[in-house]
Amino acid sequence: MLFLDEAPSTLDSIVRLKSQLSDFIEPELGLLHHLLRLKVLTRRQYDKLRAGVKAKYEQNEAILDLLTSDDQCDKFLTALQRTGQQHVVNFITQNGGQNDNDLTLYKSMNQNRGGSTLGQGAYGTCPPDSLVVL
Repeated sequence: MLFLDEAPSTLDSIVRLKSQLSDFIEPELGLLHHLLRLKVLTRRQYDKLRAGVKAKYEQNEAILDLLTSDDQCDKFLTALQRTGQQHVVNFITQNGGQNDNDLTLYKSMNQNRGGSTLGQGAYGTCPPDSLVVL
């Protein structure tokens, strides 16, 4: 059971978001090299991933399948940052963006503080700086 003040682990978030992540991670930016240097991948896994490239999403799914601990996931986030993929890190750490309950809470908190208004996007109202995946 997940209590309101408990955030899901990074591994839980990655597993839940795997389908979306496999579409927009960019492995060509040196991600595999960084994962090897951070010891997330072994040399054998690295070579296999590079040699078996079929499609970007298949390579991404294979990378995500190799993540089995929060320590590996933290290093994965570091590798994403080092390859200019902060938007992917944000997507993971923000648990895939805002859901309706989060948006309601955000609006409530913002109104109570007299904060700025929410942005209006093509898919409705969303918090400033939120990630919208099209």
